[in-house]
Amino acid sequence: MESFSKTEMQHTLSPIDGSVFVSRQLADEHQLLACVEQATAAYNSAEASWKLTPLSQRKALCKQAIEQLLSHKEDIAKELSWMMGRPIRYAAGELAGVAERSDYMIEVCQQALADIQLEEKPGFTRYIKRESLGTVLVIAPWNYPFLTAINAIIPALLAGNCVILKHSAQTPLCAERLYQAFKEAGLPEGVFQYLHMSHANTAKLIAHEQINYVAFTGSVYGGQMVEKAACGRFIGVGLELGGKDPAYVREDADIDSAVETLVDGAFFNSGQSCCGIERIYVHQHAYDEFVSKAVTLTKQYQLGRADDPSVTLGPMVRTSAADFVRQQIADAIEQGAIAHIDEALFPLSQNGTPYLAPQILTDVDHSMSVMTQESFGPVVGIMKVSTDEQAIRLMNDSDFGLTASIFTQDIDLGLELGERLQTGTFFLNRCDYLDPALAWTGVKQSGRGCTLSQLGFEQLTRPKSFHIKHR
Repeated sequence: MESFSKTEMQHTLSPIDGSVFVSRQLADEHQLLACVEQATAAYNSAEASWKLTPLSQRKALCKQAIEQLLSHKEDIAKELSWMMGRPIRYAAGELAGVAERSDYMIEVCQQALADIQLEEKPGFTRYIKRESLGTVLVIAPWNYPFLTAINAIIPALLAGNCVILKHSAQTPLCAERLYQAFKEAGLPEGVFQYLHMSHANTAKLIAHEQINYVAFTGSVYGGQMVEKAACGRFIGVGLELGGKDPAYVREDADIDSAVETLVDGAFFNSGQSCCGIERIYVHQHAYDEFVSKAVTLTKQYQLGRADDPSVTLGPMVRTSAADFVRQQIADAIEQGAIAHIDEALFPLSQNGTPYLAPQILTDVDHSMSVMTQESFGPVVGIMKVSTDEQAIRLMNDSDFGLTASIFTQDIDLGLELGERLQTGTFFLNRCDYLDPALAWTGVKQSGRGCTLSQLGFEQLTRPKSFHIKHR
């Protein structure tokens, strides 16, 4: 294995004012290897092997860890606002989702991890066990730093794996908060650890022979780098890589409900959501009403510092991200798109800053990058369609396939249309929500693998068959 790069400092700049919010020294080679050795020892220990710890005990410890995490929700909310720019009024809400997802996974793990019993065969006993893998490396992003991490951490631990968490350089305190919660809950040493690492060292860690699975959430480019680092190791790699999620509003839809739901789906978290709404197709008979009401609602957002309780739209995570969206908007307008939101309504929205006004574009088409490339910002294009067939074709005309939504009062027809969409999750009359009982997965460049639901445990275990012949 190649040598690890030398240690260096990591500085997290707050999108609120550009100041250094937190600095951390990145792990050196000794710390990285010691972390892996500790996880391996905790997994295989003859005296206190985590994989042999009773499931009831693993469940209790995970539950206690989440309770410990939630007890610090006010402080965590402030940290989130400063690290990634989410308005303080919404920041603590992510922890409610952590509790919901964790509770569900703890509830269903007994069934999800149970042995698979086969029909009786005279003279034989046969069954299939679900065995843990070993050490799981979780690489988490900054946009939903606790939710995305917990999707893999809790089922991995419940299944009997040890976990090493590498969090985004933008949200390092999230890794430390999770570590502290599990430590206070009483997890044995080495079962859950974190590392602040450079990209180069992360790639080399993935190549380490004692890393048995990688759960990555991030960009398509990042997913390609993870696959490359794991190439030839024959380990599982779960990739959640984002999307360009569409919605279709049919002529018979409840327009007020569709507007409220989709505007929130497009602009919550400043549009920085993997399953956020990035393109909307509206039937021509509902188009004018939908656009008018969507523009009116969007103008009500308050853009400002994330630590201001009155603010409903915070800055993007960094200026370069805002500049990318600005360029998409400018290119679309140059190609004939119409911008409906006057940026002057949002005085803080200025070039050279991460503060960006929300924008609705019409007269858009798929020759424009704003309708085909992931924006990950507060912009949405709205396109008029004349038929269901046209809408489905345009919704599927994408390199991504994470979620897709249809709004209609005809449930049966909506389901029929949903069957034809190339997507991991189909929503009817809602969007931008993860139900922990449902598999979270994507197709095409949205990635591969699965988290949440009972199926999520299958990614973090391996089947082992038992075939016993009796005398």
